[in-house]
Amino acid sequence: QVQLVESGGGLVQAGGSLRLSCAASGRTFSSYTMGWFRQPPGKEREFVASIKWTGGRTYYADYLESVKGRFTISRDNAKNMVYLQMNSLKPEDTAVYYCAARPSSISSRTSGYEYWGQGTQVTVSS
Repeated sequence: QVQLVESGGGLVQAGGSLRLSCAASGRTFSSYTMGWFRQPPGKEREFVASIKWTGGRTYYADYLESVKGRFTISRDNAKNMVYLQMNSLKPEDTAVYYCAARPSSISSRTSGYEYWGQGTQVTVSS
């Protein structure tokens, strides 16, 4: 059974940085795509970034100008970990951040992901 456990969220001042971690377990993820999504208060869940477990190809929500160039997704195959490095944080980055997995190619669709973590809260104060 696939399990995804996020950590690393918290309260940070605007301009600060956080690194979110996602521990993946339960199977071999070599064919999987891992993604990070976020859900701001009162809004729908939105795509942030994804990465292919094998090869490390990445895809970002470039249409979200607010994250472009500030967030970096990466993975550590040996540890079965996926990370989201977030720099120059802004109050509008406040959200619950979710790790997700799909046994297929890169996708930005929430509905395209089969497995989800419980989420970690990120709060950015102004």
